[in-house]
Amino acid sequence: MSLNRRDFVTRSAATAAGAAIAGGLPLAAATDAAAAEQVDSAARGPKPPWKAKFTVMGTTDLHGHGLNWDYFTDAVYTDKAHNAVGLSKISTLVNQIREQLGHKNTLLIDAGDIIQGTQLSYYFARVEPITAKHNPPKHPMAVAMNAIGYDAAALGNHEFNYGIPTVKAFEHQLNFPLLGANALHAKDEKPAFKPYVIKDMHLGGGGRPLKVGILGLTNPGIAIWDKANVSGQMIFPGIVEMAAKYVPKMKAAGADVIIVSAHSGIDEPTSYGDQLPYPEDASGEMAAEVPGIDAVLVGHTHKEVAQRIIVNKATGKNVVLSEPLCWGQRLSCFDFEVEHDKATGWKVTGVTSRVLNSNTVDEDPKITKLLADQHAKVVTYVNQVIGTCKTDLSIAEAPFKDVPIIDLIGRVQADAVKAALASTQYSKLPVLAQAAPFNRTADIPAGAVKLRDAAGLYIYENTLEARLMTGAQIKDYLEFSAKYYAQVAPGAPIDKATLTNQANTPDYNYDSVYGVSYDIDISQPVGSRIVNFKYAGQPVDPAAQFVLAVNNYRANGGGNFPHVAQATKVWSNSDEIRNTMIAWVKAKGVIDPADFASVDWRLVRAGVPVF
Repeated sequence: MSLNRRDFVTRSAATAAGAAIAGGLPLAAATDAAAAEQVDSAARGPKPPWKAKFTVMGTTDLHGHGLNWDYFTDAVYTDKAHNAVGLSKISTLVNQIREQLGHKNTLLIDAGDIIQGTQLSYYFARVEPITAKHNPPKHPMAVAMNAIGYDAAALGNHEFNYGIPTVKAFEHQLNFPLLGANALHAKDEKPAFKPYVIKDMHLGGGGRPLKVGILGLTNPGIAIWDKANVSGQMIFPGIVEMAAKYVPKMKAAGADVIIVSAHSGIDEPTSYGDQLPYPEDASGEMAAEVPGIDAVLVGHTHKEVAQRIIVNKATGKNVVLSEPLCWGQRLSCFDFEVEHDKATGWKVTGVTSRVLNSNTVDEDPKITKLLADQHAKVVTYVNQVIGTCKTDLSIAEAPFKDVPIIDLIGRVQADAVKAALASTQYSKLPVLAQAAPFNRTADIPAGAVKLRDAAGLYIYENTLEARLMTGAQIKDYLEFSAKYYAQVAPGAPIDKATLTNQANTPDYNYDSVYGVSYDIDISQPVGSRIVNFKYAGQPVDPAAQFVLAVNNYRANGGGNFPHVAQATKVWSNSDEIRNTMIAWVKAKGVIDPADFASVDWRLVRAGVPVF
């Protein structure tokens, strides 16, 4: 039998009245009681909002450090500050925070540069690669991060050092999303990786879950630094631009809180100049310009920033930024205070950040056990003997003088290029070679030389190229490199601690050139320092042609050195320079500085040597 709306309302009212009487309370009395309750509720005022706290933990620039181990020295990691490294240490800190606050009240994220940097990560990219077609191994960083329970990670630029297939294979091994809102397919400009994720957090109070949005952004410099691996396949638009695109989308998708995991420093100078229209380190600009962001986990610059507050220009609200020291030396913690009101939902009422030092805890035995077999395999690999050396070769003084260990890099690169060009039209041209002091602790001992000694000298996965340049261009190149030094007048005291790394120039962007001789007059201003510039004992003709053996990072514009990125490429190699060095030592059998070392450059003031 059909029931119209009037019948339904009438019957419902009668049923309700009967229920009230059956409950022992007349209808009129029930009405009076309800009215009294409303008056009492109004007197008490609205229910106060539910208040809660949660913490987002973050790492960045892990660079293959799964354990607290130095594969170059074959020992537990140590430095002058007694830092510790590795996910095994981070895991203990994370467990402590989760135990203290409750696992459900925490999240754990990373800001990129995960799979490059140690021989552990190299081994599973190149020796037993995770891209193998049959029975590929699990990447140890994926094993550890899955076990620790990461919620998300952003792409770093070094993720692309081994090519797109390797980073994709790594992504597929993770139990959490690898984010990159500005890592796009070149063909259609659609995301090649998931842009963001929204995590539900159940913080109590009887309301709906708090929705925390995590946006991942990587560095636009990938287009330069890993040009050979990404050109024509992927593009990397600006961090600020893509944050402005995705933050509103995340809000529309229900995010109550927005955290950006950005592989980009806060406000450092851009190392590639104006080669790209997007800055390298834009986290600070993003925080100031893009409304709606609550916190930023910063990466890329390998610096420790416990807390930096930037006021957003549009909203006037504080945005909290934090960067934990690289390699798992620190863990950032963003401590949030939020409140929930049934009428308005969740809102952030406070955010602060801090860093925890991983040297205060032991390694998590769960992680060390999980990685034990892979670690042992890599230790065996790096300790294989590849030759002998007649004398100890140290890099310690390389920032201040021409030392044999840097000449060794130059000689290996020059030999490789000469051999490659032997049957070409460039075979008669003189070959020079660029080299930089990547690692101030590198040392090749007298006696047996192990693979790890060579790997410690050349720590990056750079490959070798040959570029055609003129004498004038080589001089410009050296002038640019010499900005590394402070200007010090003749007779003034020299302080080694402040002499180098001027103009924010890291050691890896200070190049010497093997095959020519020159003086660097540090009493002169930048741009006028290279004097006595000679080849084979004669002044260099500005129009003369040379072949420069140069790593792919520099050849593609890394460091923004003049001329080289635009110079004609006459040869390139897909194998790492490190492997070229290992093969050279194996072929020679003995490293003898008498075969390659000479003092071809020096620091001077008005012609007087500094050291």
